[in-house]
Amino acid sequence: MIKKMIRKLGKSGIEVSALGLGCWAIGGEFWDADDNPSGYGTIDDNQSVEATKKAIELGINFFDTADVYGAGHSERILGKAIKGHRSEVVIATKFGSFFNEGTKTADFSVPKISPGYIQRACEASLKRLDTDYIDLYQLHVWSIDKDKIDSVIDTFESLVKKGLIRTYGWSTDWMEGAQVFVKNSNCSAIQHQMNVFINAKEMLELCENNNLAGIIRSPLAMGLLSGKYDSSTKLPENDIRRKEPEWLIYFKQGTPDTEFLKKLKSIREILTSNGRTLAQGALAWIWGVNERTIPIPGFKSVQQVEENAGAIEFGPLTKDQMIEIDKLITRVPI
Repeated sequence: MIKKMIRKLGKSGIEVSALGLGCWAIGGEFWDADDNPSGYGTIDDNQSVEATKKAIELGINFFDTADVYGAGHSERILGKAIKGHRSEVVIATKFGSFFNEGTKTADFSVPKISPGYIQRACEASLKRLDTDYIDLYQLHVWSIDKDKIDSVIDTFESLVKKGLIRTYGWSTDWMEGAQVFVKNSNCSAIQHQMNVFINAKEMLELCENNNLAGIIRSPLAMGLLSGKYDSSTKLPENDIRRKEPEWLIYFKQGTPDTEFLKKLKSIREILTSNGRTLAQGALAWIWGVNERTIPIPGFKSVQQVEENAGAIEFGPLTKDQMIEIDKLITRVPI
């Protein structure tokens, strides 16, 4: 086990490792209604289970998934991997889109947020995860009508009272909606995008001012900050990074965006200081921003888990290093 670095899920008081793991990639292939890839390509389920178990062995206890990842497959694999370790881990999952496990397809066009749907989605996630409760249950859509936010909150509270979930949050970068949600609820976390390229100042302030955890999505810029990809990279057709949805800014047709590669080149030396790998430096930057941040990099292999977990041994970047990075790059606001 590596040294411990602990965070709390906001006002819930639930303690988690400062590094979590995102389980989108281990869901494998699935497709949207237009037959575009929505996963990270081919996976090996046995390897996914082995990697998850290795994470637990190394002291990582926080795993974030969603019912739609792999059209239910990610939850099933996570449930299998944590069997016998449920009391040791904190599970976060999400809902908000209809999907079909049989066809591996998902419909992201209309948010599914009625009280009845949320109840059914929660119960279905519990079955796939093979557990009696979900630690952190999250709304998983970018935005909804503001007049429906209270209904979602009421349903979350009902699930808490029933013992099906411990606490709840929202995965969104929509500041206006997040403000309403936070103001009117007992939520514990906002999951949002942030990395060394992306400025999330307002969302971090919202978390700080309301005693919330900031669960950091895309901490490695969908793999760009792993150092594995360059201008010659061409990812396979079944990888979402070939799809180019509007929000996917790091890759263009499966190749890293040239502007981000230039920025990465300018800060690589700082991120890899003191023997860190590039990915470890990117995680160290996130910890250097704010003590509420919990990055959740994705993974497919034991090697990736070990590398990410190793970042904890180094801890955050120094204040001087953070200032130097600020001088070298201009961040994209969200």
